[in-house]
Amino acid sequence: MKRLVLAGAGHAHALVLHGLVRQPLHGVEVVVFSPQPLAPYSGMVPGWLAGRYRFDEITIDFPALAASAGARWRQGELQSLDPARRQLRLADGGTLDYDVLSLNVGSTLNPPAAGAARMLPLRPLALLQRQYDALLARWDGDRADAPFVVTAVGGGAAGVESLLAVLERLRSRRPDRRVHGQLVTRGPELLPGLAPAARRAAQRALAQAGVVVQLDHAWCSAADPDSDVVLWATGAEAHAWQREPDRRGALAVDAQGFVCIDAQLRSVSHPAVFASGDCASWPGRALPKAGVHAVRMGPVLARNLRAALGEPGRRCVTHRPQRQFLALLASGQGRAIASRGPFGAEGAWAWRWKDRIDRRFLAPFHRLPPAPCGTVTPCAGADRPPPPAGDRQ
Repeated sequence: MKRLVLAGAGHAHALVLHGLVRQPLHGVEVVVFSPQPLAPYSGMVPGWLAGRYRFDEITIDFPALAASAGARWRQGELQSLDPARRQLRLADGGTLDYDVLSLNVGSTLNPPAAGAARMLPLRPLALLQRQYDALLARWDGDRADAPFVVTAVGGGAAGVESLLAVLERLRSRRPDRRVHGQLVTRGPELLPGLAPAARRAAQRALAQAGVVVQLDHAWCSAADPDSDVVLWATGAEAHAWQREPDRRGALAVDAQGFVCIDAQLRSVSHPAVFASGDCASWPGRALPKAGVHAVRMGPVLARNLRAALGEPGRRCVTHRPQRQFLALLASGQGRAIASRGPFGAEGAWAWRWKDRIDRRFLAPFHRLPPAPCGTVTPCAGADRPPPPAGDRQ
């Protein structure tokens, strides 16, 4: 029996598994692993930070999804990859062999060690809940009346949305205490790549929230001793195993460590490996590290994995990413910013639109059928001999 391993609980893998619920993959053992069982949907994270959603409303339960798909979920984090032997090593010391591997592990952030006690990194999303809940518990229990300072580092969507959301949440829980906000970015402007009207709308939202914006400015702990919380929302980074040659083997990556793929989402160096979403490097031009691209890749990935596993009548198809896509950014107070190409606007209508789109995406994952009887096979590790040398890629 062949084995398909899905490494990571990203949006693309959620769509692959949901496709298996509707159309099982016969004669293939499917194993899914991720560091945490609940995977937040990135589009709804700002609403959760602001207190507009419960955490369970914005997450996909991957063990339940895997069970409904007849797959096996395992909690684990990727430590290293040996693509020559088609074997993964997990952080707990376990191993997994595969015939076909799909990577949808997202990206991470590496904030500076200085000031670590104040840091709230926005990635990886799966770890954000615990840290944010701890912040809210401290906030509720601290009866000090001195101003509380929240700083966001990063001028992209994550920095703007998270700062506005956290300010809204803290102020609503403690209206008696002053909360100051500031945003620091190395870039010369906010939200590069968005429509000018959308950038102006973001600047207005930040100004209305009392946020001081510092452009062309590098943040360091010594220069900012007054911030109580630092929301670290700089550019997405590849995981350590991707950046270190001895941990990724001969897998081809770009200069930042993201997995180089072709237009069929295959590794350019190892055709038995697929990658999608933030962890992948698209050929020819860089794609923004945004959830919309992982979602768009999902159906293509699902089809191409079936083809790679030899399902009759299947062949790999090409993914064609959108040149322009609709961006909907939460701007606080039940409003959002819409941007597509040269168009940009802001208002409560945009939030309602965003909320409707996000809920529609998650709805199928919150209405899963029961797991099929007898279809989930035990998740063994290196319990099979590696493929013959001539079959390795």
